[in-house]
Amino acid sequence: MRVLVGGGTGFIGTALTKLLNARGHEVTFVSRQRGPGRITWDELATSGLPSCDAAINLAGENILNPLRRWNETFRKEVLSSRLETTQLLAKAITKAPQPPKVWVLVTGVAYYQPSLTAEYDEDSPGGDFDFFSNLVTKWEAAARLPGESTRQVVVRSGVVLGRGGGAIGHMLLPFRLGLGGPIGSGQQFFPWIHIGDLAGILTYALEANHVHGVLNGVAPSSATNAEFAQTLGAALGRPAFIPLPSTVVQAVFGRERAIMLLEGQKVTPRRTLATGYQYSFPELGAALKEVIA
Repeated sequence: MRVLVGGGTGFIGTALTKLLNARGHEVTFVSRQRGPGRITWDELATSGLPSCDAAINLAGENILNPLRRWNETFRKEVLSSRLETTQLLAKAITKAPQPPKVWVLVTGVAYYQPSLTAEYDEDSPGGDFDFFSNLVTKWEAAARLPGESTRQVVVRSGVVLGRGGGAIGHMLLPFRLGLGGPIGSGQQFFPWIHIGDLAGILTYALEANHVHGVLNGVAPSSATNAEFAQTLGAALGRPAFIPLPSTVVQAVFGRERAIMLLEGQKVTPRRTLATGYQYSFPELGAALKEVIA
């Protein structure tokens, strides 16, 4: 299968490309710079979609980049990096003389309202209570194609855990030093997924013709933030009792963005499991042991 990947040079894209190549698929990237096996977003806009069997969009500015201040400029970048790339790809697919068989978009579980009691599956309502839920709603709307010639899949990802990148990169040092612990109250849910399973779900969505609609890209076993901290501490053989106060999180990330860390959602992958996808890392302990090995 020839797969076109938007923004595929980051942490998730690297893992996905490795898996796709291992399964005999050929990958072309859409990125800012031209290069071997790459086209640019400008080329996509002017010349249209290159011949491909599947398209997937992973592009988007890292929302939780602690080096970026949460202000109007960064908000606009977060919005445009997701919406514009998705609109570009969706438009190119619609205009293509031979559209791809499948189109996959990766968004986030920020679609669902944070809650200590609610449990969400793929059919649960959401999407209109804060900046991030509105972003996911607009993002998924931008991906929708008219007609049925291309199978459409949206994967709402949780926090991605893996070696060499993602959320865990910022956490390991304090935890290794025995300074780790829960964020804020620790009672908030922490919807997580191992990078191997996110790449696995995306590959499965590309290959399996019966998969369509929304899938939650989270592990089937849920954990609170405190349980996550304890499990990571145990995997490293370190205590993990020092909480990170919510005031510090808000100071670093800004109040609006800090919500993503201080509040969480209990999200279940009901439809993902119903498609027949088999998780490699359904349990948090085993997932974290693999990440830090």
